[in-house]
Amino acid sequence: MALIIERFLSLKTGKIAPPKLLDEALAVSRTSVPSPDVVRQLEQNSALGEVLASGFRALNSDPRCSEADLRASMESSGRAVAHRLERYLNALATIASAAPLLGLLGTVIGMIEIFGSQAPTAGGAPGGNPAQLAHGISVALYNTAFGLIVAIPALIFWRYFRGRVDEYLLTLELASERFARHLVQLRRA
Repeated sequence: MALIIERFLSLKTGKIAPPKLLDEALAVSRTSVPSPDVVRQLEQNSALGEVLASGFRALNSDPRCSEADLRASMESSGRAVAHRLERYLNALATIASAAPLLGLLGTVIGMIEIFGSQAPTAGGAPGGNPAQLAHGISVALYNTAFGLIVAIPALIFWRYFRGRVDEYLLTLELASERFARHLVQLRRA
């Protein structure tokens, strides 16, 4: 549950790619690269702001940097952002995959114990009570149920967050491509 709550809080649109941020960055840099203070503020705004700020920073450090260097700077920033967006998704996928197996393991161990306790007694008399056997089997099956109770929501949320991260990554990529073209034009002016 903690991973799911953390991902819901971390993957809000306002924290990743605010809708008007690209237009604001384009407007601020219509005639020149903004000051380092503005770039720092943009970087702290969101994940998209961090990627856009890396483009400004590349031009601030070397006004004649090549288009390839500019794009490389933005791409490396984008890779770092992508890594942060995907944080804990592997753990959630592992939980979704392992929980049913752990539940099944608990069921198998429980069944072994139940059937072991039902063995004939030392005197050769049949052992065990059928009602006790049925109760033991039902208790053992709870392990499988609990494994599925954990796995199903984990899988659903993993797929949801995976799709959301992919959508954000596409948004960041398209915005950074548009911004890189803008910065190349700005550099030539």
